[in-house]
Amino acid sequence: MIALACAGVFVAYLPVVTVVVSLPALQRALGASTAQLSWVPDAFVLPVAALILTAGVFADVHGRKKVYQVGMALCAAGALVALFAQSIRFVWLGQALAGAGAAALLPVTLALISQAVPDPRERGKYIGLWTTSMMAAMAVPPLIAGVILEFADWRWIFLPPIPVALATMAVAARLLPESKGPGTRRLDWPGQFTAALAITALIYGVIEGGAESFTHPRTIAALVVAVLSGVAFVMVERRSASPMLDLSLFRVPAFVASTLAALVSFLGLIGFFFVLSLYFGVVQQLSTLQSSIRMVLVNLVCMALGFAMGHLMRRLSPRVLITAGLLIAAAALLSLTTLGVDTSFWSAGWRLCLLGLGLGLAFPCITGIAVAAVPPHQAGMAAAGNNAFRQVGGSLGPALLGALLSVKVLDALPGRLSDAGVTGEQARLITEAADANGVGAVARLDLGADTGLAMGAVSDAFLDGMRLCLTVSAALLVFAALASAVLLRRPKQITAPAAADPAPQATAQR
Repeated sequence: MIALACAGVFVAYLPVVTVVVSLPALQRALGASTAQLSWVPDAFVLPVAALILTAGVFADVHGRKKVYQVGMALCAAGALVALFAQSIRFVWLGQALAGAGAAALLPVTLALISQAVPDPRERGKYIGLWTTSMMAAMAVPPLIAGVILEFADWRWIFLPPIPVALATMAVAARLLPESKGPGTRRLDWPGQFTAALAITALIYGVIEGGAESFTHPRTIAALVVAVLSGVAFVMVERRSASPMLDLSLFRVPAFVASTLAALVSFLGLIGFFFVLSLYFGVVQQLSTLQSSIRMVLVNLVCMALGFAMGHLMRRLSPRVLITAGLLIAAAALLSLTTLGVDTSFWSAGWRLCLLGLGLGLAFPCITGIAVAAVPPHQAGMAAAGNNAFRQVGGSLGPALLGALLSVKVLDALPGRLSDAGVTGEQARLITEAADANGVGAVARLDLGADTGLAMGAVSDAFLDGMRLCLTVSAALLVFAALASAVLLRRPKQITAPAAADPAPQATAQR
């Protein structure tokens, strides 16, 4: 059962970074704009954020084995759709199906560990294995994708999840016993609908605002729908006899701090991968494999630190670890603003390792704080809510930073072209191509003798946008660190690594 839980979270997180490091290849193959690329990771993360709470309740009511198998099937189906995609929209569809599968797998796999290991102290080390499996799913597949793109068509990056998911389904069919959660929880359909609508409208509005304008009627309408749906969600949850998320949790300072840290850290992490992937592809002209080797340093450091976190968490309070981790991550992001066209592997590498160190210190404590701060009967719901906000942050990352990147690049590009000596009709063509289809489209233009000058100007404009994105991400992490330091003034000491344990998801997640 433990092995199947770890396999489940591994399959669930396979698409997260794999597609992000492959974005330049997708852009070249499909001619996608920056806004369209933003939807590739968001199409996965949005269903996770919108469905994860309901999936936990559904598993408790109808059976965890059933939901586990459905989640695996959706992950395989999503990869299959993307494997045969002929346009960016089919990639979105495949990612959305895989995201729905991940939403089913994440709460169920934690519930399986809770069922298999009832003792919370003993359960901690198995939660550590679960977390390590998650980080492995974010570290290993990008390297595999890089190798695939060196020798084969981009579509084949979606192949690995299919045999893994199908094999796991076959093993689970024979070895995984059916189980349900105790209690009388019911599905909260009004809460599910209003939450999904609010999240989707918010992400859509941010992405389209960056691509078009935040004063465009479509963008304004989406943001208004997001606000109204959010208000409706609050009203529905306050009156529900079986709420999807008990709003009284937000009166607990430690829960608020951990939720804020979860949302902001994933916003920065997934958004950072999105922007940095484009930097390696557009500015440094690296292959996907070369980009993956650099970007995987973050996850490798997180994984390595995870083995030592148990000792640290026995000696240092979660407040210290979360605050210090977020501040280190912010410092790493600020150090990355000095990246240039010719930055070496080692110069970028130590900065990425520093980012991994900061996130590795903060991540294991965040969910545990949410669980430890509330009564036992609400622990599962607190963990699931914390995880849901983490996925919302993961959705907002590419959307927010992609919008900032597009706006800043398009604003800086005319000046950079003028500085490079590219003016007149050539400058107009370049600016229009970048506006319509992203900066990657400039490389497909026939600019003759001005090609080198134009690409240099595009790289400089992109670096201007990337520095803005990294500065904003760092500021958000500093804000989350300060909030954690204030709200966790008297934190509960938690045992490690059970701090990461949303264990009671077997009961109340739900």
